[in-house]
Amino acid sequence: MNFLKKASGSLLPIAEAQLSNNSAIHTSAVCCRVQSGRYRITTKRDRPLTYEMANPPHFIGHRKSWNSWNTSTLKDSLRPSQTAIEDVFLRKFITGTWHALVCSEIIIKRQHNTIRIAAIIRQAISPRKMYFLIGYTEELLSYWMQCPVTLELQTVADKKDVVFKYI
Repeated sequence: MNFLKKASGSLLPIAEAQLSNNSAIHTSAVCCRVQSGRYRITTKRDRPLTYEMANPPHFIGHRKSWNSWNTSTLKDSLRPSQTAIEDVFLRKFITGTWHALVCSEIIIKRQHNTIRIAAIIRQAISPRKMYFLIGYTEELLSYWMQCPVTLELQTVADKKDVVFKYI
């Protein structure tokens, strides 16, 4: 213990001297390119994009909508981080339950104590199985989230019906 007191006592003035001599501001080059939320153009132009994917992020609120509608991100609101984690859980549960059937983004709308989930689904399974999955999903999510959950699904015959453009 005495060794640490002696070592820290003798090293402290040396460290302070080095910090005072080399007090410079480090800067980096400005990166003006905005890359996030954009898709690269492929050489064969064969990547399908939906309408939501085709619009860049700066068009949110103009040409495209938010994927999560809630008031928890307002200033001084309650549970913003819990709501974000619940939204991630809801999206992963829907894509796992409706495996290879979801054709678009999953939109989550929260109103008071109700969660509404909207998506576009392929008609690859029988209506009986689809009604079962709707009930199964609503019941489990209502139990886990402890509030009513409703699914607002629209169906398309093929995934190509949702494609807006190819890049």
